[in-house]
Amino acid sequence: MRMDALARDYLERARNRVIDASSALARGAFPEVVRYSQECVELSLKAALRVVGIEYPRVHDVGDVLEANADRFPEWFRDHIPRLRRISAELAQKRGPSLYGIERLGKPPSEIFGEGDAREALEKARFVYELCRKFFEYFYSRVA
Repeated sequence: MRMDALARDYLERARNRVIDASSALARGAFPEVVRYSQECVELSLKAALRVVGIEYPRVHDVGDVLEANADRFPEWFRDHIPRLRRISAELAQKRGPSLYGIERLGKPPSEIFGEGDAREALEKARFVYELCRKFFEYFYSRVA
Protein backbone atom coordinates (compact mmCIF):
# COMPACT_ATOMS: atom_id res chain seq x y z
CA MET A 1 0.00 0.00 0.00
CA ARG A 2 1.25 3.48 -0.80
CA MET A 3 2.20 5.51 2.25
CA ASP A 4 0.04 8.47 1.23
CA ALA A 5 -2.99 6.18 0.89
CA LEU A 6 -2.31 4.74 4.33
CA ALA A 7 -1.90 8.21 5.85
CA ARG A 8 -5.12 9.44 4.24
CA ASP A 9 -6.95 6.38 5.54
CA TYR A 10 -5.65 7.03 9.07
CA LEU A 11 -6.84 10.61 8.95
CA GLU A 12 -10.27 9.56 7.69
CA ARG A 13 -10.52 7.02 10.50
CA ALA A 14 -9.47 9.71 12.97
CA ARG A 15 -12.33 11.89 11.69
CA ASN A 16 -14.69 8.98 12.23
CA ARG A 17 -13.47 8.64 15.81
CA VAL A 18 -14.41 12.29 16.45
CA ILE A 19 -17.89 11.50 15.13
CA ASP A 20 -18.07 8.37 17.29
CA ALA A 21 -16.87 10.27 20.37
CA SER A 22 -19.43 13.03 19.78
CA SER A 23 -22.19 10.44 19.50
CA ALA A 24 -21.00 8.68 22.66
CA LEU A 25 -21.00 12.01 24.52
CA ALA A 26 -24.59 12.63 23.47
CA ARG A 27 -25.52 9.18 24.84
CA GLY A 28 -23.67 9.76 28.11
CA ALA A 29 -21.19 6.98 27.36
CA PHE A 30 -18.27 8.89 28.85
CA PRO A 31 -15.62 6.13 28.92
CA GLU A 32 -16.25 5.54 25.20
CA VAL A 33 -15.69 9.23 24.51
CA VAL A 34 -12.27 8.96 26.16
CA ARG A 35 -11.44 5.80 24.23
CA TYR A 36 -12.52 7.17 20.85
CA SER A 37 -10.71 10.43 21.54
CA GLN A 38 -7.49 8.54 22.26
CA GLU A 39 -7.86 6.58 19.04
CA CYS A 40 -8.45 9.83 17.13
CA VAL A 41 -5.26 11.34 18.52
CA GLU A 42 -3.22 8.22 17.81
CA LEU A 43 -4.47 7.92 14.23
CA SER A 44 -4.07 11.65 13.53
CA LEU A 45 -0.48 11.76 14.73
CA LYS A 46 0.47 8.54 12.98
CA ALA A 47 -1.04 9.92 9.77
CA ALA A 48 1.05 13.09 10.08
CA LEU A 49 4.20 11.06 10.70
CA ARG A 50 3.43 8.79 7.77
CA VAL A 51 2.98 11.77 5.42
CA VAL A 52 6.54 12.92 6.05
CA GLY A 53 7.94 9.39 5.78
CA ILE A 54 8.53 8.65 9.46
CA GLU A 55 8.22 5.05 10.56
CA TYR A 56 6.97 4.89 14.12
CA PRO A 57 6.93 2.08 16.67
CA ARG A 58 3.72 0.09 17.15
CA VAL A 59 2.71 1.90 20.33
CA HIS A 60 -0.27 4.06 21.21
CA ASP A 61 1.72 7.16 22.16
CA VAL A 62 3.95 8.50 19.37
CA GLY A 63 4.51 11.93 20.88
CA ASP A 64 8.22 11.31 21.40
CA VAL A 65 8.62 10.27 17.77
CA LEU A 66 6.84 13.43 16.68
CA GLU A 67 9.12 15.55 18.86
CA ALA A 68 12.27 13.77 17.64
CA ASN A 69 11.27 14.54 14.05
CA ALA A 70 9.95 18.07 14.56
CA ASP A 71 12.25 19.40 11.83
CA ARG A 72 10.16 17.51 9.25
CA PHE A 73 7.17 19.74 9.91
CA PRO A 74 6.49 23.42 9.15
CA GLU A 75 7.08 25.91 11.94
CA TRP A 76 3.38 26.54 12.59
CA PHE A 77 2.94 22.80 13.25
CA ARG A 78 6.17 22.48 15.26
CA ASP A 79 4.94 25.18 17.62
CA HIS A 80 2.21 22.79 18.76
CA ILE A 81 4.35 19.66 19.17
CA PRO A 82 4.82 20.04 22.95
CA ARG A 83 1.04 20.18 23.37
CA LEU A 84 0.50 17.31 20.93
CA ARG A 85 3.00 15.23 22.87
CA ARG A 86 1.24 15.93 26.20
CA ILE A 87 -2.17 15.11 24.78
CA SER A 88 -0.92 11.89 23.20
CA ALA A 89 0.74 10.72 26.43
CA GLU A 90 -2.23 11.64 28.60
CA LEU A 91 -4.84 9.92 26.46
CA ALA A 92 -2.65 6.86 25.87
CA GLN A 93 -2.54 6.37 29.66
CA LYS A 94 -6.33 6.48 29.77
CA ARG A 95 -6.76 4.01 26.90
CA GLY A 96 -6.82 0.83 29.01
CA PRO A 97 -8.89 2.18 31.90
CA SER A 98 -11.46 3.62 29.47
CA LEU A 99 -12.08 0.12 28.13
CA TYR A 100 -11.40 -2.17 31.10
CA GLY A 101 -11.54 0.05 34.16
CA ILE A 102 -9.10 -0.75 36.94
CA GLU A 103 -9.70 -4.44 37.42
CA ARG A 104 -7.49 -4.90 40.49
CA LEU A 105 -9.60 -2.29 42.30
CA GLY A 106 -12.89 -3.53 40.89
CA LYS A 107 -13.57 -0.12 39.30
CA PRO A 108 -15.43 -0.15 36.00
CA PRO A 109 -14.75 2.56 33.41
CA SER A 110 -18.03 4.29 34.26
CA GLU A 111 -16.74 4.97 37.79
CA ILE A 112 -13.48 6.42 36.48
CA PHE A 113 -14.58 8.74 33.68
CA GLY A 114 -17.33 11.32 33.94
CA GLU A 115 -18.76 13.97 31.69
CA GLY A 116 -15.94 16.45 32.39
CA ASP A 117 -13.31 13.88 31.44
CA ALA A 118 -15.21 13.06 28.28
CA ARG A 119 -15.63 16.67 27.20
CA GLU A 120 -11.96 17.41 27.84
CA ALA A 121 -10.80 14.33 25.91
CA LEU A 122 -13.03 15.18 22.95
CA GLU A 123 -11.84 18.79 22.89
CA LYS A 124 -8.23 17.59 22.78
CA ALA A 125 -9.00 15.05 20.07
CA ARG A 126 -10.67 17.70 17.94
CA PHE A 127 -7.67 19.99 18.35
CA VAL A 128 -5.21 17.27 17.29
CA TYR A 129 -7.36 16.11 14.39
CA GLU A 130 -7.89 19.63 13.04
CA LEU A 131 -4.21 20.48 13.28
CA CYS A 132 -3.23 17.27 11.47
CA ARG A 133 -5.94 17.84 8.85
CA LYS A 134 -4.56 21.35 8.28
CA PHE A 135 -1.08 19.86 7.92
CA PHE A 136 -2.39 17.40 5.31
CA GLU A 137 -3.91 20.21 3.30
CA TYR A 138 -0.68 22.20 3.56
CA PHE A 139 1.54 19.24 2.64
CA TYR A 140 -0.52 18.03 -0.32
CA SER A 141 -1.03 21.53 -1.68
CA ARG A 142 2.76 21.86 -1.91
CA VAL A 143 3.32 18.41 -3.43
CA ALA A 144 0.59 18.62 -6.09
